[in-house]
Amino acid sequence: MSAAPKSMPEPSESSLVTERDSLPLVAIVGPTASGKSTLAVALARKLDGEVVACDSTQVHRGFDIGTAKPTVEERGGVPHHLLDVVEPTFPFTAGEYRARAVSVLEDLRNRSRLPILTVGTGLYLRALLEGLADAPARSEELRARLEAGADAHSLQYLHRVLRRLDPEAALRIGSRDRPKMIRAIEVCLLTGRTLSEVHRMGRAPLEGYRPIKIGLQPPRAALYERIERRVHTMLDRGWLDEVDGLVRSGVPQNSKPFDFIGYSELQAHIEGTVTLAAATKAIAQATRRYAKRQLTWFRKEPLVHWLPGFGDDPAVIAAAEKLVSGQAHSTAAA
Repeated sequence: MSAAPKSMPEPSESSLVTERDSLPLVAIVGPTASGKSTLAVALARKLDGEVVACDSTQVHRGFDIGTAKPTVEERGGVPHHLLDVVEPTFPFTAGEYRARAVSVLEDLRNRSRLPILTVGTGLYLRALLEGLADAPARSEELRARLEAGADAHSLQYLHRVLRRLDPEAALRIGSRDRPKMIRAIEVCLLTGRTLSEVHRMGRAPLEGYRPIKIGLQPPRAALYERIERRVHTMLDRGWLDEVDGLVRSGVPQNSKPFDFIGYSELQAHIEGTVTLAAATKAIAQATRRYAKRQLTWFRKEPLVHWLPGFGDDPAVIAAAEKLVSGQAHSTAAA
């Protein structure tokens, strides 16, 4: 990387990405249906930015309506990154996200574009900003043995194995969380260290960026009302046909995206085990619970500037623009 020139021009609102050593990186966090995508597009238009999705559901091709991927119209001509990047069967991880996101950020840096993350998955943001522990790659052979053990005995069997190998992790991981138990046991057997020890080992944080975190916190009642409306809107847009098409196209029904909220419920309706009304009610309830979990996670995120409202509120957009411009200018001046 070449050295920065001794003198730099003052940044303008139309070009905030000017400083090589510490670039602004906007991260919009908040619960589902709070308007993160709308705010990101508005900021991108005003501040020469591009949107980078930070969501574990939106990376999969074909799973569009139920994951609330912004449509072409909703993107408003603003480039979006890390949408539709893998097939539904691809085992996408936080580490995979970080590698792809770093590549996107470097491209935006080279083109002097402001990166604006829409963060639905807090773990992905943490992986990007703080780095990941040097954990071993998956061992399909070992996983197959552990899966077989769970099938032959029970999930309690897996949890007993985990308690013996890593008591600290066993306290954090529920006895019904099969994927996390298998991963923790796998790490122990492959490294000779507990998962807790591996996580405490050194990480490589993201360098060269100064995160500007904006949190959307609309009133709870209004958020739940919007979630209810959005579920019905998604169904009106053809969500049921999308699920039916995915099944008919041969996407394996044990693919992880079918575990996303709404897809399993609508799949059950297609199979005739539940009514559409019951499935719709279950989707709305699950989405409200998910929004609550997101808020719990994001409240623990440090240095978030919380804005009380939805991302499509003009007052919120104006406040966010002022915040980003001020923070970015301060970074360049420093």
